[in-house]
Amino acid sequence: MEINDDIDLKQIKTELTRFMMSYKFALDEVNTKIDILKQEFHHIHDYNPIEHVKSRLKTPESIVKKVDRKGIELSLPSIRENIRDIAGIRITCSFISDIYELSNMLQNQKDITVIECKDYIKNPKPNGYKSLHLILQIPIFMSDRVEDIYIEVQIRTIAMDFWASLEHKIYYKYNKNIPKRLIKELNEAASSVSQLDEKMESINKEVKQFKESNESDSNSRELLINNERFNIPHDFLTHYFKLA
Repeated sequence: MEINDDIDLKQIKTELTRFMMSYKFALDEVNTKIDILKQEFHHIHDYNPIEHVKSRLKTPESIVKKVDRKGIELSLPSIRENIRDIAGIRITCSFISDIYELSNMLQNQKDITVIECKDYIKNPKPNGYKSLHLILQIPIFMSDRVEDIYIEVQIRTIAMDFWASLEHKIYYKYNKNIPKRLIKELNEAASSVSQLDEKMESINKEVKQFKESNESDSNSRELLINNERFNIPHDFLTHYFKLA
């Protein structure tokens, strides 16, 4: 497409840069929230449910291709409203219970609006795909405006993520025409993944029960924060137990 001389190219670049940066800022905001939850779990619960976090931003070329597929207007307001996975975060957890706990924590944040929740764990896709998908909206405060930005968050176990990665590679290796034999084997693999997750969840519950019944540091007067130990002041303890 040729750009006419009367079109202000500089203005187009500025608006597109602002548009893309708003999604980048949204990723930064949600990644910070996830990191805070991760650290809170580590210090308060002595446990980290988050194994890995990966974020990505669609390129302008990829956005335009999706605009063509969806048949929507090629304008920034239309794109912002109709394409809600420009910014995406994928979180892998150890156990299924971690997925729902983390999801609830994100959804309960006051500055997050939950637009959509698709539970492909309780209701897997026909091909066996499992994951929890959230479309969240968060406000991004720019210098002269506030932008409400959509961001997609996918939360799954390590086993689910491994299966999804394999299925994705096969899907494109065969140019979307996967042989029936491989489709059957992928479904069988998805069933095995579900059994593995259920087994690991059962083991995790047993370990938690054992840990709770054999907690040795519950009466310690030390705090461990960022690998530093701090003594709880005696005056604080005295005041606290008086209130109790």
